[in-house]
Amino acid sequence: MSALPVPRTRFDSPDDVTAPQPPEYRGLARDGVRLLVATRHGLAHARFRDLPAYLSPGDLLVVNNSATLAAELDGVAGDGRAVVVHVATPLPDGSWVVELRTAPDGRRAVLDAEPGEAVSLEGETSLTLLAPYPRSDSSPTGRGSRLWRAEVAGRPLAQLMLRHGRPIAYGYLDRRYPLSDYQTVFAARPGSAEMASAARPFTPELVARLVGSGIGLATVTLHTAVSSQEVGEAPQPERFEVPEAAVDAVNAARRRGSRVVAVGTTVTRALESAVGADGWAQPASGWTERVLSPDEPPQLVDGLITGWHNPDASHLLLVEAVAGSELTQLAYDAAVERGYLWHEFGDSALLLP
Repeated sequence: MSALPVPRTRFDSPDDVTAPQPPEYRGLARDGVRLLVATRHGLAHARFRDLPAYLSPGDLLVVNNSATLAAELDGVAGDGRAVVVHVATPLPDGSWVVELRTAPDGRRAVLDAEPGEAVSLEGETSLTLLAPYPRSDSSPTGRGSRLWRAEVAGRPLAQLMLRHGRPIAYGYLDRRYPLSDYQTVFAARPGSAEMASAARPFTPELVARLVGSGIGLATVTLHTAVSSQEVGEAPQPERFEVPEAAVDAVNAARRRGSRVVAVGTTVTRALESAVGADGWAQPASGWTERVLSPDEPPQLVDGLITGWHNPDASHLLLVEAVAGSELTQLAYDAAVERGYLWHEFGDSALLLP
């Protein structure tokens, strides 16, 4: 498997500026997080609630209506060590994609698991690791597999998550937070292993102001997988649906010369997986392996609302694909200089190239 190209945007690792809790626990409203606006005319620093001021009547925002699952479980590996299991997605053959991580906080991936290894879960449920996912050479570093296709025995895994699961979290958070903190205002279709976090700062009041300002809103679905890719590792296949209503809204915006602004990398991936041979949007659903980069730029998306991504992340390649490498570098330089907060509960960017 060939590794992805490395993003051109360079900056220091943001480990010391990661948001350790949701903004509501920091005394802010959801739409009170910071918003960096980057356009060809320059940069502006605002709050997310100011978003309508940076869009124009006729612009179309496209959002993801996937809801977050309680996809983290405790387990015991075959050698008796405690592990954290991140449940990524169900597969059509009844197996599941899972990731094993170190207990208790899931800080690191477990890379020495073997095919046939059993992992015991609560509720008399067990996993048997069948094969690395999506293929045997999926790790770009060659240091063992991070993701596994696993067979489930005992209580169905979906039931187990409802009873014993918790939101996937990593070691940078200061404590555990409830599943409700991992849902966006658009969440309607459960299926994401991790929150489609670009839309988290939206509130019902902000949505009403946007619509009242003549800004359109369309909905697609992409159920996110786990987001802990290694450097050079492509995002895994994800389930998506771009319905006819969204297609009509996107194509209408393009015909009138308005911007199509994707709320998140997930929306960008879904929309760009629904491009017809004529270059226009068409209804589509199923599994997407679409990877966007400056070498394979988007055809439908003109702008992007997003959080801040780690150096070398595949999501950063997608940001560069939409915004261009120069504007992305300017935005990240300013975000680092101004102390913007990273990760799912952090600050936001609006990129309008």
